[in-house]
Amino acid sequence: MRPRGANLAASSRNTVASKTGVIVIGSGIGGLCCAGLLARGGKEVVVLEAHSKPGGAAHGFGKTYHYESGPSLWSGLGRWPSSNPLAQILRALGQELEVIEYRDWDVLFPEGHLRIGVGNADFEVVVQQLRGPAAVAEWQRFMQVLQPIAAAADALPLLALRPGADVMAQLLRRGGQLLPHLASMRHLGGAFGPLVDQHLRDPFLRHWVDLLCFLISGLPMGGTNAAAMATLFGQWFEPDACLDFPKGGSKAVVMALVRGLEAHGGELRLRSRVKRVLLDGERAIGVELESGEQIHAEHVVSNADVWSTLKLLPEGVARRWQRQRVATPACGSFLHLHLGFDATGLDDLPIHTVWVGDWERGITAERNAVVVSIPSVLDPSMAPAGRHVLHAYTPANEPWELWQGLERDSPDYQQLRRERCQVFWDVLEQRIPDIRQRCDVVMEGTPLTHRRFLNVHNGSYGPALPANEGLFPGVTTPLKQFWMCGSSTFPGIGIPPVAASGALAAHGILGRQNQQELLESLGL
Repeated sequence: MRPRGANLAASSRNTVASKTGVIVIGSGIGGLCCAGLLARGGKEVVVLEAHSKPGGAAHGFGKTYHYESGPSLWSGLGRWPSSNPLAQILRALGQELEVIEYRDWDVLFPEGHLRIGVGNADFEVVVQQLRGPAAVAEWQRFMQVLQPIAAAADALPLLALRPGADVMAQLLRRGGQLLPHLASMRHLGGAFGPLVDQHLRDPFLRHWVDLLCFLISGLPMGGTNAAAMATLFGQWFEPDACLDFPKGGSKAVVMALVRGLEAHGGELRLRSRVKRVLLDGERAIGVELESGEQIHAEHVVSNADVWSTLKLLPEGVARRWQRQRVATPACGSFLHLHLGFDATGLDDLPIHTVWVGDWERGITAERNAVVVSIPSVLDPSMAPAGRHVLHAYTPANEPWELWQGLERDSPDYQQLRRERCQVFWDVLEQRIPDIRQRCDVVMEGTPLTHRRFLNVHNGSYGPALPANEGLFPGVTTPLKQFWMCGSSTFPGIGIPPVAASGALAAHGILGRQNQQELLESLGL
């Protein structure tokens, strides 16, 4: 029997195989960004997706109700210029995205039921009411500390970086732009926690920052990247700050990337699960699909998570690297709730509500945080007339161990699902007491559901690689012509970082001259 991912160079000589320039495994945001930029750069590209829909964690589904499977919070997509790498890539691909702007969301905290604005002035009003003028002054000082760090991050766009290149050389090439920010740049590679510890003492402010870090990265502030959070605060607390909801939901973002890919000659193939990567020695030469079809390529890029990627490779190659990467710690998994329900009399619902049960348990404690999104509040086309569509989830805090080994159709599984998903109903009934009676559609999901539909290891959000313990591994691998992108690579989890990771892999394949042309076309 051939071992997993075995070197198939010899057997491939006896099999008729098609050829292309680059194969991208997986159509998540990172993979589509990578493929689109490669196609724009003149490469022949094929994206292979195991699922029936593109988008990975950002895919949408449903025909009557249009459900979201993943991202809820989007920003920096609706205006130009934008520091969001996804917005930059969409522009490079010639794709416009219609967004609906909004400026507040609800929170259900131990401190009470609050509506918090995105801009700094609105947030300071909430802090004044809850904590008084001393806390407001503390927050203002913290924002002053973050401003130069955010400016430093903006001065070195993620799309300007190159994989595996000498960082100092990259800095020198942009010396004129970076010189004013040198004092702040030391913060960009570290964790956000030390900055918070140095400047914030008020418990509510610290809890608020910890929550935002967890929602963005799946890690508390001690492990979240400082540059990402400084950039986020820089965007959210500008005078005219707003959040964006893509009209049509996450699916609209995905389809814009697909259109950009195809407009430049790239191809997306759905229901095309990769069985193994084909190697010639330690050089990737293509893939074999579960159907038996082989496709050869000059480069292969994996947008799958690190654990799934390793299963596509033979155990005997790059052994040290494989041992290191298979030991990557994972974030927790998710519980999900999707509803379609009667909207009669519910005229003041927010698009988002975030609930936290007990700050003292810690923001990562299981079933201690819930995010609720009702996109039809902003975009009525997401649901039938007079109805709303809802997606709620527990953000990366559901233990996989509770579900491991259970069969999805077993009584034990169904009972555990009811018990664990009760947290959603407890939260929703605080705002809509008769929510159960209003529902047309109820779908409760677990880590097994998350793993099934997203093809992710143990239903995980992705690698739990803290910024205070070093850099993310990057998009390069020890295997020649084999690359990675997505949440398992630098700079990590979240929509802007995974978009940037796709660009990093594309830069590595296309070369410096193509990257420079891209940056000039975007004015970066």
